[in-house]
Amino acid sequence: MSWIILALACALSLASADAATKAWLQDLSATELLVVRFGIPGLLMTPLLAGLPPLGELPLAFWGWLAVMTPLELFAMWLYMAAIRDHPLSLTLPYLAFTPVFVIGVAWMLLGERVSAQGAAGVLLVVAGAWVLNSGHARWREWRSWGLPFAAILYEPGSRMMLAVAAIYAVTATLGKGAMRHLPPETFGAFYFALLGLAVLVLIVLPQPQVLRRLIDRRWPVLAVGMLIGIMVYTHFLALQQVEVAYMIAVKRVSLLFGILYGAWLFGESGLASKLPAGALMLTGVLLILL
Repeated sequence: MSWIILALACALSLASADAATKAWLQDLSATELLVVRFGIPGLLMTPLLAGLPPLGELPLAFWGWLAVMTPLELFAMWLYMAAIRDHPLSLTLPYLAFTPVFVIGVAWMLLGERVSAQGAAGVLLVVAGAWVLNSGHARWREWRSWGLPFAAILYEPGSRMMLAVAAIYAVTATLGKGAMRHLPPETFGAFYFALLGLAVLVLIVLPQPQVLRRLIDRRWPVLAVGMLIGIMVYTHFLALQQVEVAYMIAVKRVSLLFGILYGAWLFGESGLASKLPAGALMLTGVLLILL
């Protein structure tokens, strides 16, 4: 089952990149971190563009999908970077589990797809995991306080930001299915990251050359994070070549458990005894939804 090893490597490299970003690049702005997360992986992925057909042969619809996806992807990553840089990993990364929950909602609104009983059970488990993650706000003997963990999600800035990221990713994932009708997944992934890298170069680096100077001053941690993201993207598409998308994404979501462990190990984030079960509940919900 080599695809499982690849998917776990993908999950570990993603969680490691997030932890390294928080540990080594805390002084960079969210805008500068966009360059790190998209620019360097975009360069590393260029060899995979060898099989790209002539751009003029791609239909107008393909460019329409990308025109909508690209700004959404940039904004989502900006929020993502601000969230993990300034807030605990254990109260931010697990909320990415809400992406498939939001995908169900998007598919229902746009495509009229109904939720199966298994999918509904998965949604309930993700929501239950979110409740457990913030259960410290509830007082067991006072039933009126049992809703406070959900309110705490909205009051906690990092959790709120990551919920917004999950919602945006639900939209871009749906749009990406349309774009991938015109390119195979591995080629599309390389091209998409190259496009995002070009976007941050044009929108951020060229107008603000001091950004490049700051990144060069921090070149070794910047390169380390960029390489981890490159490994994540590469193993992601290698795994997709061997197995159905749903199986691969389900295993990749183990990254939220890795993120909770990194938070406790590297940053002394408390409450591991409750946060790990919460992450496991959310991961189980994702498995039910995707599988």
